Amino acid sequence: MEAWLIWFLAGIVLVVAEMFTAGFWLACLAVGCAAAGLLGLIPFVGVTVQTIAFAATSLASMIGLRPLIVRRFQLGPGGDVRTGVDALLGKTGIVLERIDPRARVGRVKVEGEDWRGASVDDTAIEVGARVTVIQVDGTTLVVEKES
Repeated sequence: MEAWLIWFLAGIVLVVAEMFTAGFWLACLAVGCAAAGLLGLIPFVGVTVQTIAFAATSLASMIGLRPLIVRRFQLGPGGDVRTGVDALLGKTGIVLERIDPRARVGRVKVEGEDWRGASVDDTAIEVGARVTVIQVDGTTLVVEKES
């Protein structure tokens, strides 16, 4: 079996394995396999050059590409993907209805969705103010006014 085919098959296996893990480490190795496989298609490029390309490209993707992917998919502590309401933590929203600390009533729009809102420090927040989601308490977003 030719070297380029082995690199590509290894890359496919790594992409499939990445689907069952978190952290995008295996995806970076798959990028390295793809680069080495492409070099393997060039005649007279030996396995040594392919291996060096694999190592360099994998390292470069871990340093340059992985942080972008992690930020895009909002990985939480421990490398797990934040989904559902946990994905709203740290997001910015707009107050649609005044947040009144006495009644703990208000409406906030975050990521295009309308939520009940409460102030983290029990202060009133006026309509149109930009807020950051600090925590989720049931169906209420606990928010803090941005400065």
